[in-house]
Amino acid sequence: MTSRSIMNSPICLVENHKEKLTVNPKALEILEAISQPVVVVAIVGLYRTGKSYLMNRLAGQNHGFHLGSTVRSETKGIWMWCVPHPSKPNQTLVLLDTEGLGDVEKGDPKNDSWIFALAVLLSSTFVYNSMCTINHQALEQLHYVTELTELIRAKSSSRNDEVSDSTDFISFFPDFVWTVRDFSLELKLEGEPITEDKYLDNSLKLIKGTNPKIQKSNLPRECIRRFFPKRKCFVFDRPTSDNSLLHHIEEVPEEQLDSNFRKQAENFCSYIYSQAKIKTLRQGIIVTGNRLETLLVTYLDFINSGKVPCLENAVTILAQRENLAAVEKAAKHYSEQMAQCAKFPTDTLQELLDMHTACEKKAIHVFMEHSFKDENYEFQKQLVGTIEKKKEEFILQNEEASDKYCQAKLTELSESLMESISRGAFSVPGGHNLYLEVKKRVEQDYMGVPRKGVKANEVLQRFLQSQAPVEESILQSDKALTDREKVIAAERAKMEAIEKEKELLKEKQKEQQQKMEAQEKSFKENMEQLKEKMEKDREALLREQERVLEHKLKVQEELLMEGFKKKSEELNNEIDKLQKEIEAAKNHSGFSNLLDVIGDTLIVLPGASKFIGVGMKIISSRIK
Repeated sequence: MTSRSIMNSPICLVENHKEKLTVNPKALEILEAISQPVVVVAIVGLYRTGKSYLMNRLAGQNHGFHLGSTVRSETKGIWMWCVPHPSKPNQTLVLLDTEGLGDVEKGDPKNDSWIFALAVLLSSTFVYNSMCTINHQALEQLHYVTELTELIRAKSSSRNDEVSDSTDFISFFPDFVWTVRDFSLELKLEGEPITEDKYLDNSLKLIKGTNPKIQKSNLPRECIRRFFPKRKCFVFDRPTSDNSLLHHIEEVPEEQLDSNFRKQAENFCSYIYSQAKIKTLRQGIIVTGNRLETLLVTYLDFINSGKVPCLENAVTILAQRENLAAVEKAAKHYSEQMAQCAKFPTDTLQELLDMHTACEKKAIHVFMEHSFKDENYEFQKQLVGTIEKKKEEFILQNEEASDKYCQAKLTELSESLMESISRGAFSVPGGHNLYLEVKKRVEQDYMGVPRKGVKANEVLQRFLQSQAPVEESILQSDKALTDREKVIAAERAKMEAIEKEKELLKEKQKEQQQKMEAQEKSFKENMEQLKEKMEKDREALLREQERVLEHKLKVQEELLMEGFKKKSEELNNEIDKLQKEIEAAKNHSGFSNLLDVIGDTLIVLPGASKFIGVGMKIISSRIK
């Protein structure tokens, strides 16, 4: 199901009723149906500042999110509109319009903080909307950003360590866009023209002084600069000078709006369409609509239970669900591929095992693509066991098909023999030799039947064993043979039966060896693909850490240039710690104990332990 067929208008996602935040089940169903990666754009700001208008423009519509024309706040909670991304066909654009901050009718201002925090947690691009100018008052209204370290925790182990949390915030915080509405100033600094981004950067510079009021004023500036590594600013002229048109701006034809405003709105939309990123979690985990649904429910469960939402725990909960689904998807893929490839009965067991190896390789790849944060390889172990069980089921089906086919062929080929026995055709002098000739012809005809499968010899052996009493009876009643000839013939028959049993045993031993070799290939493939995935995860972590380091160094340099040497030096510990983590990641730290963990994890079959040595060689060769 595509996002195009899901929504024609916005729907309430998080309801704010009687100061309690609850999720709308119908909205969750919509997110659950979106398997595409999502670009999530959330907008927050004071009520009656035109947030909904911008979101409707992003949706390519004039109507949708409700635009109020009075001083009453219209949007309650968080409303959602999922639309096809206008320029990226394999992505869905999720627009989140939040209720206005600072509504005087609210009883509990804490709800504003949670709405703000949820917008940050859910979005990949966070838009803060304000009026007229970025000044002291505008920054004071953005005090919600300073509360984030109290409302959100990055890691479960960080406890109340705000420094640690603020460091990790950079890894998952969205891009920040400040939109300034009804902007009437000239974009100039010291008489020189400046860009909108320069205007924002200048507004975020810290004010010197030790006065508590100054420090309080600096706090939101510091938080924005430290938490949001990518910042952008857009200023908008007044849409029209006609106040009566402003009250119903969604109904105003485009040509009646101010030309500068139209161009500014177009630039804003163009930027969002081209630059807004897919929502991702740490180490590049891509968020789809159904993953966003799980994250939202998890966050609200934390909030409503009075706990501080923890990003690490939320990702763990998401991973549990996603990894289980990945096992099911991979196992289903294996079954479907095997069902398409295998035509029972296969001529040999090796033919079936070769199909299994090829299908398992693809199934493991499916699992690796859709799984993440598989602690102690619990879900990979589950997949190994599931595929092994399915393989045995296919082997059993193959054996049953072969047995049934061979039995039918032998019944058909031995029909004349059985009739001759029934009418006593061999109960004559010389009948034993005659019986042996007919039986031999049945065996030869049976051996000439193509693709009998893995049970060919076993079914033949059963047939011959069933004929042994008949042959003994014919032999003993044959008056053309002497007693000595009968003894010799009986002994020969016994030796032939023993030889047949030996051949059958040898065949079973060969099949057992083939199964062991298939297990070895399975172990190797799991190790190969796991190592490849771990290498990709390591590279993603490195990119993330280097991006965070670059941002911290930039903030440190800016503070130093602005004369805040002490604040600049305070970042040294964070920077040193991050540099050590990067160096450890570059040196493959954490990979050496892989075999100790995965070895125990993947041993689900008798004799599989001998493959650990093989796996060790594979990994050793890859990580040097």
